[in-house]
Amino acid sequence: MSKGPISQFMEKNYLHFNAAAMMDAAKGYVTHLDEGGKMMITLAGAMSTAELGISLAEMIRQDKVSIISCTGANLEEDIMNLVAHNHYKRVPNYRDLSPQEEWDLLENHYNRVTDTCIPEEEAFRRLQKHIYKVWNDAEKSGERYFPHEYMYKMLLSGDLKQYYEIDPKNSWMLAAAEKNLPIVVPGWEDSTMGNIFASYVIKGEMKATTMKSGIEYMVWLADWYRKNSGGKGVGFFQIGGGIAGDFPICVVPMMYQDLEWHDVPFWSYFCQISDSTTSYGSYSGAVPNEKITWGKLDIKTPKFIVESDASIVAPLMFGWVLGW
Repeated sequence: MSKGPISQFMEKNYLHFNAAAMMDAAKGYVTHLDEGGKMMITLAGAMSTAELGISLAEMIRQDKVSIISCTGANLEEDIMNLVAHNHYKRVPNYRDLSPQEEWDLLENHYNRVTDTCIPEEEAFRRLQKHIYKVWNDAEKSGERYFPHEYMYKMLLSGDLKQYYEIDPKNSWMLAAAEKNLPIVVPGWEDSTMGNIFASYVIKGEMKATTMKSGIEYMVWLADWYRKNSGGKGVGFFQIGGGIAGDFPICVVPMMYQDLEWHDVPFWSYFCQISDSTTSYGSYSGAVPNEKITWGKLDIKTPKFIVESDASIVAPLMFGWVLGW
């Protein structure tokens, strides 16, 4: 593949230290795909609000990612950006805000994520009435789906098109829905839509069982991994830390150690973009070799760690993979 100007710039300038680690990892990603491997991408933090969809959506369309694990926040915030982008409020001086100024944002129905405020009415409530219909239809029919499947139904219905405020090609969730890309959303309850669903359960309007659970996600993922880990195997590209990465990487030792399926391959590529330090006992800051001791990575698995800001590094790496 001929390289575009972004990739040419990267190849010329990113030659040492953390920049070189980024290049090694990006080249390893391409090698993994070229050799027939599949790739899981995991999304923690607020990467959807950081508009990672601008590059991730194209990765999905070009089959550079086979499965995604993400937090409930990332699942919904890409759609919120799709339907309410013009109503977002940027606060460049967020470090200087007083408690009173933070309270004023709340009173004006803005929820702040670092320098970006998500508008409650145009984002949360706009989606709520549409997702409620999808949940309620399933409830009445006695059907059960995963959180991301409900989101797919809402997106594919076309009901949200009236609200689009960005170019839809920059929505990774829309690209994923159109591909029916497998997604795992561990801890979905820890999200705005998860909280809203729980409120309906508390009010007696929904049954908790209408939403498939985290354990069911793990069982489903075990089956997916068994079916897709042949040949070159499945790689693991982790953006940030937390449950989005911790949950799916454990599927391998679960099958090997707990189910005693000793024919299960290890993850065949590993890269983490993180700024978490290794010195405080955090799993997010653990170097890749620690994962060998937990039965997640093999001795020979290519391992990379890019200690940087994912909102800067991930689009560059995706740009390299896409040849931009």
